[in-house]
Amino acid sequence: MKEGNPKWISDWRPEDEAFWNASGKVVARRNLIWSIVAEHIGFSVWLIWSIVATKLPQAGFHYSTDELFQLVAVPGLIGALMRFPYTFAVTTFGGRNWTIFSAAVLFIPTLALAYFVGQPETPFWLMLLIASTAGLGGGNFASSMTNISFFFPDRMKGWALGLNAAGGNIGVSSVQLLTPILMTLAVINLFQAAPVGGVYLQNAGLMWVLPIAIAVIGAVFFMNNLTSAKSSIKNQLAIVKRKHTWIMAIIYIGTFGSFIGYSAAFPLLIKTQFPTVTISIAFLGPLVGSLSRPFGGWLADKVGGSIITFWNFIAMAAATIGVLYFVGEKDFTGFLAMFLILFLTTGIGNGSTYRMIPSIFREENLFKVRGKGDGARALALKTASIESGAAVGFIGAVGAVGGYLIPSSFGKSIAMTGGPQVALAIFLAFYAICLGMTWWFYLRRSPQAEGAPSLAEARV
Repeated sequence: MKEGNPKWISDWRPEDEAFWNASGKVVARRNLIWSIVAEHIGFSVWLIWSIVATKLPQAGFHYSTDELFQLVAVPGLIGALMRFPYTFAVTTFGGRNWTIFSAAVLFIPTLALAYFVGQPETPFWLMLLIASTAGLGGGNFASSMTNISFFFPDRMKGWALGLNAAGGNIGVSSVQLLTPILMTLAVINLFQAAPVGGVYLQNAGLMWVLPIAIAVIGAVFFMNNLTSAKSSIKNQLAIVKRKHTWIMAIIYIGTFGSFIGYSAAFPLLIKTQFPTVTISIAFLGPLVGSLSRPFGGWLADKVGGSIITFWNFIAMAAATIGVLYFVGEKDFTGFLAMFLILFLTTGIGNGSTYRMIPSIFREENLFKVRGKGDGARALALKTASIESGAAVGFIGAVGAVGGYLIPSSFGKSIAMTGGPQVALAIFLAFYAICLGMTWWFYLRRSPQAEGAPSLAEARV
């Protein structure tokens, strides 16, 4: 493996089995580990407000239920928007370099939160602005997934991307499990302020300062940039013109958008619909969704991403109907069971859809050079790698808008009707649309237009 600057690797051939077994897999796994660490913390910071918002009334903040849902939702919107520039940052600045930067900026939302939650007179507009900075944590996912997509051979991308994403996604569970506990303790209360309403809200931000520092240091010393991943933004933007980029983005709203949206809204949804139930149980949802993501990627590697995605949307629809029923009956046990199944399916769908993306771009690029020799095939595979890396980030950015749409929809539904049923019915209809799109574009066997590959036959 040729290296000039030791942090820049100029010879990277993951599809070459000899290269991979000799040195490639060790380097790839090391970068994957630290990518997971940084992404995990990014997700944790992104979802801090899902817990903090539930405690603000207790701490003396006089915000309405709809405003509390907005505080939960706005980091999702900003995180989605941040994913667009983050997608192209890896191929411009290098994966290691951008991981260092993207982890370091997480000091902004954590320290800002620590200060302002101790000021009950803070107006809502200012608190909304502070909450929006947590969206910086949401951007990490796009750059992390784009970066890791370059390190692994095609046969392992489903597993690698699934593991990387799961390690990040589980940060949602971490923040929802640990934050309620640490907000009751004074052990990291650097401001030495008295608890407000029995909670140390500032600890929700301060608890991540040391982990952020560890992530930055780990990226500095243990990650690499790949020269083969360098590409102009213009070349990457070619994906915006591809119809499958947009099709997969819509489908990904159904899977990842549901995961991040439900994760953000779940604690506040429990608090508003089942006031006697402790919100500390909310961490179970994102935990199940995170752990099932690698399984979805593994299944997609074995069976085909489109097949898993299709049946998964059927299961998501069934679970949503179950949630609708039990929330109407005010039966928390049934509500929780159905929501855990829903979280399970969002994780499986996240893994399977992300496995589809590199397969689609590979088949399209290989189809263009069919019969033109090994040189053209090698160039097509390199182009597919660049394009699928950009597509992974771009699709992840569009999908992340669910982090805003779902909590916001719950807030509006509860404000207008007193319950979340209207929002859940809309989500159910959307899953039906995603189901139809998956079948029509990736499973339906039909005569192909000239110049188009058969994605169904390729088992995308």
